[in-house]
Amino acid sequence: MRTQGRWVWKLCVVLGVGLASSAAWAVSQTETSASTQSFADMAAKVKETAYNTKFMADTVWTLVTAMLVFFMNLGFACVETGLCRSKNAVNILSKNFIVFAVSTVGYWVLGWGIMFGDGGWFAGTNGLWFVGGKDNSPSYAGTDKAAEALMGAYDGDYDAIAWSTTPLWCKFFFQLVFCGTAATIVSGAVAERIKYKSFIVFSFIMAIFIYPVVGHWIWGGGWAGSGGFLDFAGSTQVHSIGGWAALAGIIILGPRIGKYTADGKVNPIPGHNMGLATIGCFVLWLGWFGFNPGSTMAAAPNDIALICNTTNMAAAVATLTATITTWILMGKPDLGMTLNGCLAGLVAITAPCAFVSVGNSAIIGAVAGVLVVLSVIFWDKVKIDDPVGALSVHLVNGVFGTICVGLFHKDLGLFTSDKGAGQLWTQLKGIGGTAVYVFGLSLLAWTVLKFTMGIRVPAEEEVQGLDLGEHGQEAYPGFQMVQK
Repeated sequence: MRTQGRWVWKLCVVLGVGLASSAAWAVSQTETSASTQSFADMAAKVKETAYNTKFMADTVWTLVTAMLVFFMNLGFACVETGLCRSKNAVNILSKNFIVFAVSTVGYWVLGWGIMFGDGGWFAGTNGLWFVGGKDNSPSYAGTDKAAEALMGAYDGDYDAIAWSTTPLWCKFFFQLVFCGTAATIVSGAVAERIKYKSFIVFSFIMAIFIYPVVGHWIWGGGWAGSGGFLDFAGSTQVHSIGGWAALAGIIILGPRIGKYTADGKVNPIPGHNMGLATIGCFVLWLGWFGFNPGSTMAAAPNDIALICNTTNMAAAVATLTATITTWILMGKPDLGMTLNGCLAGLVAITAPCAFVSVGNSAIIGAVAGVLVVLSVIFWDKVKIDDPVGALSVHLVNGVFGTICVGLFHKDLGLFTSDKGAGQLWTQLKGIGGTAVYVFGLSLLAWTVLKFTMGIRVPAEEEVQGLDLGEHGQEAYPGFQMVQK
């Protein structure tokens, strides 16, 4: 019995130890599983936080830079008004103000869809009416869509701009302010003789049928961009479009009364407020730090830092070379030429700003400053009356800046790589296609407007000033001014 008792006792001990070990093993396995799950949850949370942080940073950056570009409307208004006569100040200010309202409505109704809607080589066909377009861009942080967008997943109507990890309305607003800039360029070129209502109608045509179509070619998945054409922030897409449309308007309108004599002499018509023009140029220089770096549509530190410096360097050097060139050719420095030199450098660097070194941006600016002065002289010689130098700044240097991508691109440029002239040829094709379409359609539009509602104010109104004739008010009431 004692022996049996011992064996029973031993058996109980063994069973107890076994059960205890099993329980301990089960607990440890449960803890390991829980720990593994905890680490997985933690990793997912970190990943989600990183996505949301980038999503918010990209959105804030893009919207703030878009606001800077919007602020450029003030710069254009000041430059154009200051470089024209006081009797037309209200008219020019009013055009620069209303053109953004026109662009907003036109681009919202149809322009965005034509530009970024999925479709063929010429224009968008899906999501034409913006309110009906489908987009999977995240509307708030903390969603699966934010992660999908950041990882490249997309299933919407605007595939060409799906690369931007910002909400759809953010994308729209940034692109809208660019459209408004292109339309504003026309205002200065046709100043001091255009009918107010005709300018408004043409601005709608710009926002709906001109700017968005070329935008689809370059940025919306059309033939130019698909073929390798590069225009980072819009030397062609914004500035040349505005320039070609302005050139067509000048040709149909004709020069201002008294600008050219019968024997071919050029009569300078000085602006009335160079202080206002200088303020406007400073505003535009500031706005360009939104225009070019903001085109990343992402808070990418290295990229935006480089672009800020290439942009600034081109502007600074162009300011100097324009001043020096004017000094040599005319005997004295001219403030108007200095201001336009700065703007010419900014326009020229807009296309290549993300693709070139700071050193090469200085070269681009140096050439742009000389080019703008020679261009102003050229347009006057062929009797193309441009009161503010818009053609020389935006058209000539928009074309030059786009060519510079093919010359100075760090990986594809003719002067900076062994790729040959391939990129340069691609750039020239994009420039040519834009010129033919924009200039041709603008000529047609201006001509139709001329023979329907008219585009030029009567001669007596032009002499008296458009402020009284078109608006019934003066910019400087109570002041006696000598008008030419």
